[in-house]
Order: sequence, then structure tokens, then C-alpha cells
Amino acid sequence: MSAVTDRLPVFPWDKLEPYKATAAAHPDGIVDLSVGTPVDPVPELIRRALVDAADSPGYPTVWGTVALRDALTGWVERRLGARDVAHTNVLPVVGSKELVAWLPTQLGLGAGDKVAYPRLAYPTYEVGARLCGAEPVAYDDVTDLDPAGLKLLWLNSPSNPTGQVLGADELRTAVAWAREHGVLVFSDECYLELGWEAEPVSVLHPDICGGTYEGIVAVHSLSKRSNLAGYRAAFLAGDADVLGDLLLIRKHGGMMTPAPVQAATVAALGDDTHVAEQRARYAARRAALRSALEAHGFRVEHSEASLYLWVTRDEPCWKTVGHLAELGILVAPGDFYGPAGERFVRVAFTATDERVAAAVKRLA
Repeated sequence: MSAVTDRLPVFPWDKLEPYKATAAAHPDGIVDLSVGTPVDPVPELIRRALVDAADSPGYPTVWGTVALRDALTGWVERRLGARDVAHTNVLPVVGSKELVAWLPTQLGLGAGDKVAYPRLAYPTYEVGARLCGAEPVAYDDVTDLDPAGLKLLWLNSPSNPTGQVLGADELRTAVAWAREHGVLVFSDECYLELGWEAEPVSVLHPDICGGTYEGIVAVHSLSKRSNLAGYRAAFLAGDADVLGDLLLIRKHGGMMTPAPVQAATVAALGDDTHVAEQRARYAARRAALRSALEAHGFRVEHSEASLYLWVTRDEPCWKTVGHLAELGILVAPGDFYGPAGERFVRVAFTATDERVAAAVKRLA
């Protein structure tokens, strides 16, 4: 094995390929509910902003244009309830997955350091720790963690994969514990605008952070709320000192959001109408799939937010994956997100209305 393969786990999605082939063989074609990738059109006002900025022959800046930083600070205050957000409190990034994977490296972490993340979690938190040689640590309760050597604490609310939303008390406790022990908090809030049965709150809200951003940074993405996964548009908001260090590193590394994407981000963050319209599409798909899965014998747990239903038939997840593949439906096995998910599957409702209807019919 190479040094790289020794450091990193097997890329999980490769294991799903045989089941994808089975589902694709269905006479009416595959219904792919395994990945949370948007399928609906990019809103016209965003595409127009991208096109209008297409004549951008020069290099963009890592920190972004003044217009972009104004859009980021304005949205953080308006949507998250944060106060007194300055340009030094925001930083655009080239998609949130890139940030998650390379953040521990950019923070200078390595052997002897620890990175903590929820026991059921997006696998890239662990990958980011392994890439820099740090120790990945999964947790159920932040306050049960051993703070020795712990340098970075990931929160994720709403959760991928479970859709669980952390309440204000839980977030306050986590932030207070991390500050007490000198641990930097990064809160992945990429699904914050997709709450269904709960209203997600940001760590940047004054009720959570106490009006200071010291030691906390929130991660946000336009992929889900604006159908911009293909644009790689995301940003950070929070501690100015931490973001200042990351800005310098990213300048040296040439990590620049393309100028047309910066312009598109300004347009996207300035418009709430398209977000409400997309939420309505997802709400209808979620309701249809939830009813069909429950009628088919599944139990839904958490799933109060995000773009997924976290479901189980109280059997090994790969058995469930195989069962649904025979129906032409592809889902993600829960053990992709940690051993605690071994009896669950994650069902995305990021499919067209026609494909969702096909899934509902097959489940019936």
C-alpha cells in the first residue's frame, strides 16, 4: 500500500457501485436517492449574474470583492441573527467540502493533535484529520471528550446524515465547553435553511455565542439552498483572528473563488424568493417519500431538517440497500457515516418530482 492509502479509508461510494448497477437495471430506470446533489435549475437571477461577470480575465482575490463581503456580512446578520459582523469576520471558500478536508492542515495540526466530530457524521471530518496526521475522535456528547490534545471540534447542525438539529442549550453548552478548554469550534451549518420540524440556530447567534465570535467559526454553503453545488460557492463566518490566518494561508495557496461565482453568490444571498421556492419543492418530495417509506415498513428517526430521511427496518444497512436496489432505488448505507449507522440508510430527496413519484410507486 502507498502512504496515501495507509492514511485514508476506502472511498465509501465505490462500495455502492454493484447496487447502483442493480438499481439501474430496473425497467423504468434508477431512482438515485443516494447523494444529496441538487437536480433543479439554477435560479435565473443567479445565472444572469454569472454571465454578466463572465468577462473576468484577471485573477480574483482570495478575500473576494467588497460587494461579496458586503453580501456575506449582510446575510449573516439578517439570516443568522448575528451582530456587528465586519468584513474580517467572513471568508469565501471554494466549496465547503474542500474547506472541511483541508482545514486541519491549514490550521497547522498534525501528529499529537486531535480533531473531534459527531459519531454519526459526514466522513470528510475524519478524512481532514487523517490528511494532516492528526487523530480523529468521534463523540456522542461534547462534554465527555478528553480535552487533552484536542485542537478542533466539529459541530454539525442540521446533521448530515441524520437531519438532527441541536437545540440552543446543546449549542451553548458545546461552545462554553470548548472555550473553557481552549478548543476551536467549527460549526457546519450548510443545511441551516432547510429546517422542517425544528428551527436550526447558528452558533453565531448572540444567544449561543454571547455576542463574541472568539473561538468559533460557522461554515455555510450555497449548494443546497440555491442549487449551486456546481458553482462551489461557500463561506466561513466568525472569529476574525482565525479567518485572518486562513486568509493568509489561502492567499499563499491561491485558493480563489472564481470572479463570476463571486458575483453569482452576491445575487444568491440577496434574494430570498428562490430559497422559499426551492424549500417548497423539497418539502413536497420529503412528505411523499416519508409516507411511502413508512408504509413500506421503515421507521424514520430524527430527520427534522436537511435534505435526507434517516430510516431503518432494524436490519443491517447493506441488506436494506440491496432490498431497495431490487426496486430500482439507490440509497446510502448508514455505515458510510460511522459504525453507529450500521442499521440505517440515508434517503435523499434531491431527485426530480418524476423520479420521486417513481420511487413512491415502487415502494407501494
